[in-house]
Amino acid sequence: MTYEEYLDEVTTLMTEKFALTDEAAIKHVMRAQAADFFTLHDDHPEMRTLERAEQDAQTIYDKRNKSRPHTAPIRGNKPDKA
Repeated sequence: MTYEEYLDEVTTLMTEKFALTDEAAIKHVMRAQAADFFTLHDDHPEMRTLERAEQDAQTIYDKRNKSRPHTAPIRGNKPDKA
């Protein structure tokens, strides 16, 4: 598949596997592309397989969630007992 088809496949897999909207999946794939995640895929067509697209979709999704800082749950304002 072409490089563009490969990026489309990764995007589609992200929407199917992780219930992301098209817009969200496109945004994450574009960020990965801007960070040179797909540079070798462009140079080496043999890397553009369905199996590799599934792995890349998972990697991008995992990085997306890992980069989000954990926030503590919001607690209500309860009066302190004295």
